Amino acid sequence: MLERKGRPSPVEHTKHASRHLRGSLRESLEDGDPGLSELDQRVAKFHGIYQQEDRDARAIARLTGAARQPTFMVRTRIPAGQMTAEQYLAVDQLAEDFVYNRSLRITTRQNLQFHGLLKGDLKEAIQRVNQVLISTLCGCGDVERNIVAPPAPLVHGGHRELHALAAELTEAMAPATNAYHEIWLDGECIDSSRETEPLYGPAYLPRKFKTGLGLPEDNSADVHGQDVGLIGIVESGELRGANVVVGGGSGLTHRKSETFARLATPLGFVDRVHLVGAVQTIASIYRDFGDRTDRRHARLKYIVEEWGIDVFRREFARRAAFPLQAWVEMGRLRHRDWLGPHEQGDGRWLYGIWLENGRIIDDARHRWKTALRTLVETLRPAVVLTPQQNLLLADLSEDEIPQVEKVLRAFALPVPDGLSFVRRHSLACPAMPTCGLALAESERVSAEVTLAFERALESLGLDDTPVTLRMTGCPNGCVRPYNADLGFVGRKPGHYDVFVGGTLEGTRLGELHAESVPQDELVARLQPLLQDWAARRRSEEGLGDFYDRCWREGGRRDLLTGEKARSGSSITPGPDNTA
Repeated sequence: MLERKGRPSPVEHTKHASRHLRGSLRESLEDGDPGLSELDQRVAKFHGIYQQEDRDARAIARLTGAARQPTFMVRTRIPAGQMTAEQYLAVDQLAEDFVYNRSLRITTRQNLQFHGLLKGDLKEAIQRVNQVLISTLCGCGDVERNIVAPPAPLVHGGHRELHALAAELTEAMAPATNAYHEIWLDGECIDSSRETEPLYGPAYLPRKFKTGLGLPEDNSADVHGQDVGLIGIVESGELRGANVVVGGGSGLTHRKSETFARLATPLGFVDRVHLVGAVQTIASIYRDFGDRTDRRHARLKYIVEEWGIDVFRREFARRAAFPLQAWVEMGRLRHRDWLGPHEQGDGRWLYGIWLENGRIIDDARHRWKTALRTLVETLRPAVVLTPQQNLLLADLSEDEIPQVEKVLRAFALPVPDGLSFVRRHSLACPAMPTCGLALAESERVSAEVTLAFERALESLGLDDTPVTLRMTGCPNGCVRPYNADLGFVGRKPGHYDVFVGGTLEGTRLGELHAESVPQDELVARLQPLLQDWAARRRSEEGLGDFYDRCWREGGRRDLLTGEKARSGSSITPGPDNTA
């Protein structure tokens, strides 16, 4: 095991001094300043709040000398994306009342974000969210983030059991501090010096910690892209337990070879009754051994990579009060997007609605927000947010399915059968103008980029072949571009690094294919690959699989090291695979 050398980062000092996530937030909300201090910004993340600004307005501010106006993004915590109709309508109205463009945004972690709130509105907005039993605690910060899972509420196959597990994990992994209730919900103040954090300790975790749940037939939550992935094993209709994988994650830093994306490594099998304990055990290892000196090197994946899975497995076994069993063979993971109508197995139906990058908005192009509100008000369905940034209406009668499609068509919104495969499987992060980390555009140009690839694929006769296209404004990889068929990662304004070779199932990393490509040259730069794929692909062979078979060998640089590519960098089920 490696010993960390160096001083703890400034964020570590802030967490220690925060009095269990209080900081001076309570006082700051009443000080008349439009923003938070740097220290309180760090603490606010644990409460689901990021301070941001409109980056489009920066140039105007420079020219006019006007002061910059900070705004805030608030992120909810919605385990497995499961909501009631009443909850959805409440957050829809909240966006009407407080968000500058009245929009909601579904994230790849199955929660909702509100952008552009003013500091004076934060407390009322958070109180209103909590009134419908939704919290923002742990929406951000160095703690367990929102638990993701297969979204469909099917009766059979373990889906609802995983939803119950997501709720159980959410409660077990929440911080013990009373700070959230004191600051936002006017709860009784207690002496913070008498509080303890049994799981997290006084400095919480070194960085964010993400858990994803999946099933062999539905890896929509991308378990290999998580710090901890639990792949449910169902026998005789019951959730027996889960195969556990550890050490996945997307974030990296350009030109820093010590940072890299990584697929999670198989650890072993754990019985259902011990799954919460397994996640807590892994979190405790991360708490004690994660790098607190360099936040770019602080994720769990670096421990697994540096120790090796055998050392990690021994430390897990030493701490756990239950056995870690042999990996259960389960076959290849599959992907589902659940768009369109599907039977739930209980006489009810669900209908999956595609949303462009998860943005629920009424604008000049589409009236998503009004259409969804109309459907939820009329049908009163359960509402489920998906890891693909889409939305399911669940618990419908079969007779209500035509009503859903009638409303979608009335608002000129796409139904699933009318989507190209590349558009159906495209994702983009928000990037400009709200994200302070963005180096390039993402959401605002993604429709244009996707359209260009739609036309290129159609011209080659490939428009009926699934292709995952993911775009981010920076290398942090919020929509997991590194394990997509095509990943475009912002390098500088208007330019993107191109990663190729992942899979729809999320079980293989792509590699760096080209650097700093101008946006309007992306299709042209990839045209030789697309033409070769059209000419030489095997039956139903996806782009990532073709690239891995025919193009990966040949001097292109590997995502992890910057060296020549290594062959065979995909996940195959088994306890000794170190990805």
